[in-house]
Amino acid sequence: MQATAGDRLLVHGKNVGLADRHGEIIEVRGPDGAPPYLVRFSDGHESLVFPGPDCVVEPANEG
Repeated sequence: MQATAGDRLLVHGKNVGLADRHGEIIEVRGPDGAPPYLVRFSDGHESLVFPGPDCVVEPANEG
């Protein structure tokens, strides 16, 4: 998984009924776009994220 600042991170809900979470990657801390990522979620919360298989990076230049 690779990303750049400005890309969006989508975290799918882990259980039935849990909503997906959307956030903007504001800092890439790994080498060459690798995790971890500092992400600002839509509720304003910022978190250091090590994305798992339930995460998708959406490039900033799409949609």
